[in-house]
Amino acid sequence: MPGAAFAQGIPKSEEFIPKSGKGPLVVVISGSSGRLNYWTYAREVSRQGYYTVLIDGKDILTRAQDGAANLRAIIAQAQASRGAPGKVMVIGFSQGGGGVLAHAAAMPELVSAAVAYYPSTSWAARNLPALVGRIEIPVLVLAGERDRYNNCCLIESMREIESLARARQIPLELVVYPNADHGFNLDGQNYRASDTADAWRRVLEMLARHHPIAR
Repeated sequence: MPGAAFAQGIPKSEEFIPKSGKGPLVVVISGSSGRLNYWTYAREVSRQGYYTVLIDGKDILTRAQDGAANLRAIIAQAQASRGAPGKVMVIGFSQGGGGVLAHAAAMPELVSAAVAYYPSTSWAARNLPALVGRIEIPVLVLAGERDRYNNCCLIESMREIESLARARQIPLELVVYPNADHGFNLDGQNYRASDTADAWRRVLEMLARHHPIAR
């Protein structure tokens, strides 16, 4: 079930409470289109037993605000709101996926692991080695081979990131879907059911491995 947005002074967010009423915290970061297009995804994460918070990627990967501070504040507020101590897992899409790479991946004290769907990397294209060097947690990147959306999330950059991470023994895995474009898991002309299902399976595996629910 969805809940209200959090307090003033912290970027707006929406909470999805699992059936049990509590669970490990997962933060979902939207793409540039805002939270609405990712509501169903966040709800599905909560149905797996996770207390889920959905936030806008424009508040995390941004030049106008302190995106890292925003993410930290949202995590702290969510932990206090539902008594969800411990680390969180972060899942981001497009601009939000860029926020995962820019900020969440460099917060090992707060974040156990992260997933970035077709992340924006154009902001770091001139210095991908520095971006990779900040990664301190396991990261799964899910990308479409045909993605040319605003040149924000090019597969060439993803492969360079993967190569740099492998050379430095940084725990980043890249999964490429050969026939997929940007937003392949969202309703619309780019939707691909088989790739969406495979990506979701991999996300569930990441959750089980790095952010399990206590039984």
